[in-house]
Amino acid sequence: MPKPDELLIDIATRVESAQSSRMSLTVVTHGAVITGRLAPESVWRQRVSEVLTDSTDLGAFSAVFDAPAEKEGAPTHLHFHVARILQGTMGIPETGGMYRVAIENVSAWTVGDFSYSDH
Repeated sequence: MPKPDELLIDIATRVESAQSSRMSLTVVTHGAVITGRLAPESVWRQRVSEVLTDSTDLGAFSAVFDAPAEKEGAPTHLHFHVARILQGTMGIPETGGMYRVAIENVSAWTVGDFSYSDH
């Protein structure tokens, strides 16, 4: 198992402790590039739960995300919202999605998010 990047863990810890969702980050994990803003796990869980609650087919799953996050030790995951997986000249989904990425699976990262422009 690779040793997670301590600097990335510190960023995740600060997002969690400040309850801020203003930190933009781009990561590479298993060949995928994900770009967006980080959110504290509790905020991320709440947003996912709200989306599932509004779904006719998936509403029953919203309760899974209502359970409180375990807060023991340093963060092990990054919680992205308003995020996109970069594919060619576009981001999927265009409006941004919710992604949970294990810090130990991040092979490269940079501060900031990528957006596209035709100009």
